[in-house]
Amino acid sequence: MTRLKEKLTFWSDRIEENNRWRQQECFNLIPSENTPSLLVKLAEIADPAGRYAEHRAMKGQEVYFYQGTDFIRDVELEARKELRAYFGCQDVELRPVSGQMANEVVFKGLVKFVNRKRPKGEPFRRLRLVMNNDLNKGGHLSSQPMGALFNMVEEDPATGKEKIINIPVREDNPYKVDLDRLAGLLKDHHPELVVFGKSMFIYPEPVKFVYQLVKDWPERPLLMYDMAHVLGLYGAFQAPFEEGADIVTGSTHKTFFGSQRGMIAGNIAQDSPWQQLWTDIQARAFPGSTSNHHLGTLLGLLLATYEMNEFKEAYQFQVRKNAKALAGYLKDAGIQVEGDEADGFTETHQVLIRVKNFGVGQEIARRLEDNNIIVNYQALPDDTTFLESSGIRLGVQEMTRFGLKEKDFEILAGLMAEVIMKNKTVREEVRRYRQNFLEMHYCLPEKESIGLASNLLLSLFPSKEFSQRLVDGLARKVKGLTS
Repeated sequence: MTRLKEKLTFWSDRIEENNRWRQQECFNLIPSENTPSLLVKLAEIADPAGRYAEHRAMKGQEVYFYQGTDFIRDVELEARKELRAYFGCQDVELRPVSGQMANEVVFKGLVKFVNRKRPKGEPFRRLRLVMNNDLNKGGHLSSQPMGALFNMVEEDPATGKEKIINIPVREDNPYKVDLDRLAGLLKDHHPELVVFGKSMFIYPEPVKFVYQLVKDWPERPLLMYDMAHVLGLYGAFQAPFEEGADIVTGSTHKTFFGSQRGMIAGNIAQDSPWQQLWTDIQARAFPGSTSNHHLGTLLGLLLATYEMNEFKEAYQFQVRKNAKALAGYLKDAGIQVEGDEADGFTETHQVLIRVKNFGVGQEIARRLEDNNIIVNYQALPDDTTFLESSGIRLGVQEMTRFGLKEKDFEILAGLMAEVIMKNKTVREEVRRYRQNFLEMHYCLPEKESIGLASNLLLSLFPSKEFSQRLVDGLARKVKGLTS
């Protein structure tokens, strides 16, 4: 027991130190992360964590294969309802536990679907041709053959590579689509699947443009939008279902409020040629790709979705205003910002900067981290390798939740410029500045949530004696912090 206590104490101290550093002393500008609210965090460690609730449709009814699942069944049904309202769609599948798994489930479901039509005796086939965003031009790994599309697409015998074509980008702005070339590629190649969405993501995708071109084809492609990075900006940035998309996927912890999961939304009309696809997607979610679908984070997602539906408009408005403000302040400080200045450099939460005049992206990112500013180095479209990236990718969503407004980013941009351009040490200045932004916004205020949080925390422990000692310990800790 002595050895166990020593190890637990060592890591407990490190966890506490890391919590304090990331949550109280740093500005997190990684565009693929967010901090859940207190109630969402507590929901994630509530009793459903570690439980099972496998279920599937059988003979017209939903069958659960474990007992004790009534509560989490109600949670899943309610979360689906709230997310259908958020997207304005018909169907939501919540069992994928990541955005990449959500994409893989759709791809598997689509392969199953296209094989429904194959004549008897013909071998099972893969997708004939897929159109996506080039990984080197900002495309997401999960929609690449090296990612979730692995083994889903036919190979070209002449090259030995998967039959993939990329959405073309403009020569004058590689972050925007070349619509003329796109129309020509669609006409010439007729893909079975078009995947929109990126990880380096500052402008809308051409969903409506593509839909108008393909909607009357005898066999049109499935239009899928991986909104992982912009899921929390649905509607304000882009509303793919209104533009003709069939499927939307994403992770729920970037611009969305958490927890860390994946989801699939569908809006397939009854007369759509893809009408039966949703059944295949559900079957690939379970039993195809998941067993335990992480019920604690599912409960957290429900609470986060309530928050998102309550604060959606205000949050989305502020995120996009903050991103444009940060981009403008960085440019004014002398840092090259990617994108078109006429558009405010960005339409999402992301800001892309070019730092090669001051060092390699990895080096600059480490320098910023050493000064308590957490960012993401990024290969830009003209870079030859990610290992010598010339860019930094920034996101304002998490710090927006902690209360930063446009003008607040002027000071932060100035501190970043000192580090990037002059290699100055500003760690203590950054730590002090962060003390102004410790309370989370766009959720239940701290004064109203503390009672709920206390009850949730205490309910985790069967022992009343332990619960009381926990309360007493927390009281002493708080007294020590405030004295």
